[in-house]
Amino acid sequence: MSDFQMTVLGSGSAVPTSEHNPTSQIVLYKGKQFMIDCGEGTQMRMIRFKQKYRNLDHIFVSHLHGDHYYGLIGIINSLHLMRREKPLKLFAPKSLEKVLRLQLDVSNTRLNYSLQFYALEDYNDKPLFSDHELVIECFPLKHSIPVWGFLFREKEGGRRIDKTFIEQFNPDIEDIKSVVQGGGFITPKGEVLAHEIITLPAKPPRSYAFCSDTAYQTMTAEYVKGVDLLYHESTFDQSGKHLAEKTLHSTAAQAARVAMEAGAKKLLIGHYSARYNELELLVEEAREVFAESYLSIEGETYMID
Repeated sequence: MSDFQMTVLGSGSAVPTSEHNPTSQIVLYKGKQFMIDCGEGTQMRMIRFKQKYRNLDHIFVSHLHGDHYYGLIGIINSLHLMRREKPLKLFAPKSLEKVLRLQLDVSNTRLNYSLQFYALEDYNDKPLFSDHELVIECFPLKHSIPVWGFLFREKEGGRRIDKTFIEQFNPDIEDIKSVVQGGGFITPKGEVLAHEIITLPAKPPRSYAFCSDTAYQTMTAEYVKGVDLLYHESTFDQSGKHLAEKTLHSTAAQAARVAMEAGAKKLLIGHYSARYNELELLVEEAREVFAESYLSIEGETYMID
């Protein structure tokens, strides 16, 4: 099981169907839990797919069309009823704050925890989140209202201790700490082993990008260059290209084109129009452009490796 993964809670667009919920995802990175978008019914999907709230401290809302945030007040209220005490950080377009405050005010709800709101408009040139291992950034997409995509990038790590060195010399804790910090090792025979000999190169940093809702634009590929896993909306097939242009959405082939231009390793398509009962047509059209294209399936967890 990877320590960097994404679970799809909803992959439909606009109107819920019996098969698809509106957009929502959970990204898990080394115990840290992040939610992207929160369409209607998201908390019920969390229950169904056994996603816990325990480590959910950050929620990112891409834009203010209802299928991307109508489930938010329900989760905020449920956390209140669960007696949550730690803060919840919400990153969203600035207009959402007054909507949520109104909902809380008219129900006379005084949250047990601090709901900390951060406007995406203030983060176009700085990270939304950053610690010693992970950075999360946003970037503009192209739609009928302001929309942001999200990029999760692992930071460059240091060299790793070679397991054969551990097996051969059985170093104690202090020796291991020294090696981790860049030092070498003196064997029982007095031989000095340089740091580069007893360590391996750092693993390549991993990344995940979320792009919904958006029309095709060349800049998207630049924002997500080299990403390991790309989620890109694919609301229509090629026969609906005129609708995609009219509504500023994308076709499956256009999503695949972004993945190809970005040099992505793998593409997940989603945000399916309710008109499609069968989705194979969408993924087949995507694969004609980019072979590593797949359907995003609700309840499925995708490893980012």
